[in-house]
Amino acid sequence: MQATRLTLICHAATPAQKYGRFPDNESVVMDWQAAALSLAERYKKNLRLVHAPEARAWQTAGLFGCEAVVEEALRDGNFGNWKGQAISELDSDALMDWLTHSGSSPHGGESVDQVCTRVAQWMKTLETQPGHIVAITHPFVIRAAMLHVMQFPLSMFYRIDVEPLSATELRFNTVWRLRLETHA
Repeated sequence: MQATRLTLICHAATPAQKYGRFPDNESVVMDWQAAALSLAERYKKNLRLVHAPEARAWQTAGLFGCEAVVEEALRDGNFGNWKGQAISELDSDALMDWLTHSGSSPHGGESVDQVCTRVAQWMKTLETQPGHIVAITHPFVIRAAMLHVMQFPLSMFYRIDVEPLSATELRFNTVWRLRLETHA
């Protein structure tokens, strides 16, 4: 049986990230149209290119190819009434509750638990889909995928940093594995 290869790529940087704000449906800060297809040769042609529905994800997907398909399971966490707000403007007790309790959602959106469950369910569907999937998504989704693969407790969620345009390689061949690659 052929293995499933999942490459998770974080979308390019956004103004919200630059200014410490919760994301909304903002665009990336780079000239993504001029850079379109600039990374298309990074991966072999026989892949499935999918992306989250937000503008920053589909714009980034354009760097890798023009045949990308929206995958709803890759959508960013729903930050409810915190969308677009600066972290410094939030009630510190509510923010601390959210950062320390994975089931908490003081913003009225999704909890970390809910994001992790959604991502794990999507990854389960990939186990019977061999081949290479390149998925453009968000730091929250990539963190959730890593917790699922490594079987880390949800308390480790905020200990994973995901940089813009970073790639995370995961493989499934009876079990999920994290694969660290060199690009030398």
